[in-house]
Amino acid sequence: MYDPTVARLTYRALLGRRRALILGALPLLLIVISVAVRGLTGADDQTASDVLGGFALATMVPIIGVIAGTGAIGPEIDDGSVVYLLSKPLKRPTIIFTKLIVAIAVTMVFSALPTLIAGFILNGNGQQIAVAYTVAALVSSIAYAALFLLLGTVSRHAVVFGLVYALVWEALFGSLVPGARTLSVQQWSLAVAHKVAGGDLVTSAVGLPTATVLLVVVTVLATWYAGQKLRSLTLAGEE
Repeated sequence: MYDPTVARLTYRALLGRRRALILGALPLLLIVISVAVRGLTGADDQTASDVLGGFALATMVPIIGVIAGTGAIGPEIDDGSVVYLLSKPLKRPTIIFTKLIVAIAVTMVFSALPTLIAGFILNGNGQQIAVAYTVAALVSSIAYAALFLLLGTVSRHAVVFGLVYALVWEALFGSLVPGARTLSVQQWSLAVAHKVAGGDLVTSAVGLPTATVLLVVVTVLATWYAGQKLRSLTLAGEE
């Protein structure tokens, strides 16, 4: 299910100079904001939770997921180079699974690690805030990578749709509209973070059992359907 050659090519595409700069911009901004906030307000648990929840988890993680998830396959489909990959004796689910692993790894490195560093800067991991949001970033990275990889497989405008989802649905509706929170990856990951941190600083509109089931179901279904779409793309090309 994992092909090293496909993985190497995908890493090379995702971590090229231009895309790496884009991926690194938001984590760097998070660190700068954290240093500034710590200097102005000192170590405060509520402030740390607000920064990590409001910027890191609600904005940075989904946007990085968009870049990594869609970038793992979208450009190859757009420029037609995916035909060369599909001509190799590889099962289509193997291609998708390999690209998913790469997208997850890239999303985790560029989102979870900066979140942990920012959390320690903000309050030294008081009340497990840094660790809780880091775990949330790790968990949401998996679901976002699967969703946006699927989006990159089915649409030539995957980045646009992905950013709309990340910025409008997750950051706006997912935070403000009660009904939409149940269908928010951010809220699912916050349920995990709440379990890690305990207390009332980290809260979620979704219970942990429901969040866990939804995270697994969405990840599995998105990965499976992306494999099916890639298979149909192959058939269309052969015709």
